[in-house]
Amino acid sequence: MYAEKFAALMKVAERPPQVFVSGSGSWLVDEQGRRYLDFVQGWAVNCLGHCPPELTQAINAQAQHLVNCSPAFFNEPAARLAQLLVANSCFDQVFFCNSGAEANEGAIKLARKWGAKQRGGAFEIITFDNAFHGRTLATMSASGKPQWNQLFEPKVAGFPKAPFGDLEAVARLIDARTAAVMLEPVQGEAGVIAAAPEFMQGLRALTRERGVLLIVDEIQTGMGRTGKLFGHEQSGIDPDIMTLGKGLGGGVPLAALLAREAACCFEPGDQGGTFNGNPLMTAAGAAVLEALLAPGFLEAVAHKGEYLRSRLAQLSARHGLGAVRGRGLLLALELGSDIGAALVERAFAQGLLLNAPRPNLLRFMPALNVSESEIDAMIELLGAAL
Repeated sequence: MYAEKFAALMKVAERPPQVFVSGSGSWLVDEQGRRYLDFVQGWAVNCLGHCPPELTQAINAQAQHLVNCSPAFFNEPAARLAQLLVANSCFDQVFFCNSGAEANEGAIKLARKWGAKQRGGAFEIITFDNAFHGRTLATMSASGKPQWNQLFEPKVAGFPKAPFGDLEAVARLIDARTAAVMLEPVQGEAGVIAAAPEFMQGLRALTRERGVLLIVDEIQTGMGRTGKLFGHEQSGIDPDIMTLGKGLGGGVPLAALLAREAACCFEPGDQGGTFNGNPLMTAAGAAVLEALLAPGFLEAVAHKGEYLRSRLAQLSARHGLGAVRGRGLLLALELGSDIGAALVERAFAQGLLLNAPRPNLLRFMPALNVSESEIDAMIELLGAAL
């Protein structure tokens, strides 16, 4: 029955046979009516949980007026979201697109265009071992995921890699061909490894000293995930370019490339996209961002992040597991052995959705408005699975 029903879908992932039909907040419901506590939330996409009223109301209202008018024309929701992003960041201009990979691809193109104009044709972008920047050919090439080393060859050239956190290695790689340095403030797919504030600050000083751009990939760490609106704010730095995705749309496909004025060098025809900045998606994004900017919201995220960290630490001590790491509501628990996949499967059977990006750890990405009681319920279910 399972193979028959889903045979028309290209198999790009191993999926359980359950079919989800509805969701609310931190909970999903399958077609049999069973509820699941969701601590994956579409890989940090549903920042306000499933079907939040702010999002559904914004989509419904906008759909009555204008869904898409082509990026060849202005529309009010895109302008409003861009203004909100600029007003609450260090950046001056915004380009909207549909996915994080597309935003990172845009950042690569912008940095290369800038390098051609400002650094005599410089095109290389220094990235980091174990980084994850997306699944287009260029963003896979920029990533440092070992499993991709021989996949879809030949890759796009121009992405020398440095060990994450090694400032001296970055300094050695910068030369006349370097246009930018690009990193995630927290490497999510690598196992939720946060860059130390001192490393981020050192990178900012180094890139300014050498005259190259600093790009932060905030696809996963942006939009309140770390307890700040953007992850780089934890280190007190101002990058030149930033990318957003996942939580920006709160569940709908929306991403953004933001840049400071000095880095903005696209000319008409350089960059675009059929659906980019359409009114329906940007109206959704504006509703999400306004919810995150409400008084006390981000402070509550930071508080609940500390609560989740403390509960995970208690669980780890009880079961003899490893460290808890990460920031805000992007945390990982080291398991001490390669039981991640089996644990995810057992938790699923008990009605808990978890993610194991590495065999020996779990990653936690609940809705930013998750309750302490839901965190307690997750700990109880995970403890039972252990």
